[in-house]
Amino acid sequence: MLFLCFICLLTSVTTLAQDSTVLDENLLKKFQGTNTAKDKFAFFFNTVNRYNENSAYDWLDTVNVYLNSAQKTKDSVEIRQYKIMRSQIYYDLGDYDKSLAIANELYGVKEKLDFDTTKILLDLMDNNYAQLLFYDKQLEIREEKKTLGISEKIAFYDIYSNLGLHRKAMNDYIMEVKKTVDDADLYGSAEYNNNVGNYLRLDKSASVALTNLKKAKGYIDVYLNDITNVKTEKELLKGNLLKGIIEGNIGKCYVQLKRFEEAVPWLENSIVTIRENNIGKYSVDVIENSLELADCHLQLENYDTAKDYLDSDLVLTKTEHALKKNRLLAAYYDKIEDYRNATFFLRKNVRIRDSINTNDTSLKKQQLAAVAEYDFANTRKMIDEQKLEMERTRNEMQAKDERINLVFISLVFTLLGFAGLVYAYLKSIKNQRLIAEQKHIIENSLVEKDSLLKEIHHRVKNNLQMVSSLLSLQTKNTRSKAAIEALEEGKSRVKAMALIHQKLYQNDDLSVIEMQGYIESLVNSVQSVFKKGANSINITIDSENVELDIDRAIPFGLILNELVSNSFKYAFPEDNDNGKIYIHLRKNGEHGFFEYTDNGIGLPEDTDERTNSSMGIRLMNRLVNQLQSTLNIDKTVEGVRFWFNFK
Repeated sequence: MLFLCFICLLTSVTTLAQDSTVLDENLLKKFQGTNTAKDKFAFFFNTVNRYNENSAYDWLDTVNVYLNSAQKTKDSVEIRQYKIMRSQIYYDLGDYDKSLAIANELYGVKEKLDFDTTKILLDLMDNNYAQLLFYDKQLEIREEKKTLGISEKIAFYDIYSNLGLHRKAMNDYIMEVKKTVDDADLYGSAEYNNNVGNYLRLDKSASVALTNLKKAKGYIDVYLNDITNVKTEKELLKGNLLKGIIEGNIGKCYVQLKRFEEAVPWLENSIVTIRENNIGKYSVDVIENSLELADCHLQLENYDTAKDYLDSDLVLTKTEHALKKNRLLAAYYDKIEDYRNATFFLRKNVRIRDSINTNDTSLKKQQLAAVAEYDFANTRKMIDEQKLEMERTRNEMQAKDERINLVFISLVFTLLGFAGLVYAYLKSIKNQRLIAEQKHIIENSLVEKDSLLKEIHHRVKNNLQMVSSLLSLQTKNTRSKAAIEALEEGKSRVKAMALIHQKLYQNDDLSVIEMQGYIESLVNSVQSVFKKGANSINITIDSENVELDIDRAIPFGLILNELVSNSFKYAFPEDNDNGKIYIHLRKNGEHGFFEYTDNGIGLPEDTDERTNSSMGIRLMNRLVNQLQSTLNIDKTVEGVRFWFNFK
């Protein structure tokens, strides 16, 4: 006894723990706990059995709260996401009119939706139109899905079945789907055989249908029991739901064959399985199976059980279901000899049929005509595509034949040309040797040329130094101060040019001169001439990474020689520790900029008048003209600024 109490206590604790886990995993609370509307949208559509603990109406109330909040903030993206969720909930409840009304509103702004959201919306509209029997509209949506790449083809077979053409639906379905089902795909095989069997059942071929449906049952059982392939919760739910539908179809076949006792367990198991795996959602299969069960129990004279099924809370959205329920109720009351109620339900059916008979027949014809037109146009389009494909295949085969002929021809030429290739190969080896020898000669010539150029620049530099020495000797033999200054200036200019050639023969690249080093050497050379006070002047040179060819470097050297010499001679008449010279040279692509400034005493007032008489300024102007530019002179608060642009 004590042991039994312990077991009961343990069971109670386990149950409480499980209940606690369920509460912790409450899907609606998880939905509310997500941060953004985007996260809520993804959670909603990726959650299986979301109505397991909270009804669809609870979810609808929660989504409405978030929708109202989004409308207040005028967040259009969130509004669209919550509206799609509302539409899905109404569909799950079987309220297809409301679901479609919301979906149509969103369809008007579908260009603002991303691909995945558009797919959800179009699938929802497709399902709604199917339930509301608007097959022409359903085909328009499927055309849109094909255009957007959501589906490869437009399916007609389910619509033909809904319009009563079950045999055509089955033939089209087999033609389109059978070739796409892999033998190893257990779920796909189960779904395929179930659909074929159901079309046969609807076509009143129950005995043949049972063969396909039992094959489907075998496939789905193997799929669900296969432990070698791990399945997600969503895959298990989908598989069990298909199992319930298959069991229901088998039961309905037995009803057609009037084997009612065999039908009952199949139908009962089907209802339980579908409800367990489709919690909170409206199911047409549950409605149909419940009515079939009521019919079975009436035939088996289990009147109370039949009445219980007919009195159960069945939400009938289709006219055919309402007619069948009324017919079964009339049969029930007839069995228990309550003829008044039996007559009531029979008359009720008569009124329903009278109200819909004419309109339903006309609408069905219109729908069938629209579907047939769509199907014809689609078939014609497919035929055109097949023709193009056949033409392409024919062209490819023709091209293949031509290539084969070319191969044979090429083999002949290959054999003939093989000897030529050998000869060409041997000749190419000889040519390569000649090329190698010529390359060696050219390389030696280039080395010799570089050596000669360096020797030329070296000799030019030496000759210019000799000219400079001659000018120095001439200076010693001259007593005129003006002549001495002129000779010194000339000597300085000769040194500037000699320095160019010295830099050239010292470089590996004889075509350009690195200006930073050249300017530094030039300034040092000029500075050495003006020893007195020159060393106290701070000189800044900014010309890193600038290279010029000799035709530009020589004018720059002479211009700088003039400017630096003038600064040392005239800009700083007294020793000035604050003396500054700034030299700036930049080149960007084909354009360059030169700037020279000092903070000396500046230019005299009559600078413009002296311009024509000063040899230095005239020389600089000519040199700048060689650079295709114009020398600019700016008088500043302290000193002077020379600048120009060049190419």
